[in-house]
Amino acid sequence: MSKYHHVLVDNQPSGVTVITMNRPEKRNALNHTLALELQQAFIEFDQDDTRMVAVLTGAGDDAFSAGADLHDFPTELWRGVLNVGAQTDKPVIAAVSGWCIGGALVMAMMADMIVASTSAKFYYPEAKVGFTGGLIAGLAARLPHHVAMEVILLCRILDAQRAHQLGFVTDVVPVGDQLKTAIAMAEELTTMAPLVHRTLKRFIYDEVVNRGPSETMARTLFDLRKLEASHDMKEGFAAFREKRAPVYLGK
Repeated sequence: MSKYHHVLVDNQPSGVTVITMNRPEKRNALNHTLALELQQAFIEFDQDDTRMVAVLTGAGDDAFSAGADLHDFPTELWRGVLNVGAQTDKPVIAAVSGWCIGGALVMAMMADMIVASTSAKFYYPEAKVGFTGGLIAGLAARLPHHVAMEVILLCRILDAQRAHQLGFVTDVVPVGDQLKTAIAMAEELTTMAPLVHRTLKRFIYDEVVNRGPSETMARTLFDLRKLEASHDMKEGFAAFREKRAPVYLGK
């Protein structure tokens, strides 16, 4: 299943990967470890050619995630956010039940589709808490503008039925059925042409869906941190010190 502490990864025979935030005793609150593990799980999913579609969910039906753990705050929460700290052109579905708060709402909105149980509640209370990382600005590209501002500025809860009516949620199902429904949807996707999916998803996210400044900054940080950790950067520095020609591997 999984080598991680707070994340479960289930690579199913169908080509579907289920990635589960697994801190049920904390309502899957996002701490530093969980953010880093989500990033790595999605990077590995993207790099594995046998994996076609991912489903992101939270352990239990009470909460997809209660958002940032204020007792173990993830200073680089962006690392665990899909298509920010971990980027993929493969389809991703979020299966949401219960509370989906703060950074978890950002994670859900970055998915390509959302299956929500009737108990799902999307909530962004950062204006009450006094902090924001700014990634939530992308919600205005996924909801009607004034509804997005209601959620972001007034901290109003968006329930599953209203979210569905507004087109934010793909499907609403009974509590406990959200993961099963999302997996069935993912398995349907695996029967279709993956190159078409990836091409269209790239067109949509590169040219149609607007990114906020925090999302752009985080994606830039991801690329720069990847370069800093690369073989080629270390090789270039070593070659300079050793007064020799570098041998670059493109990785």
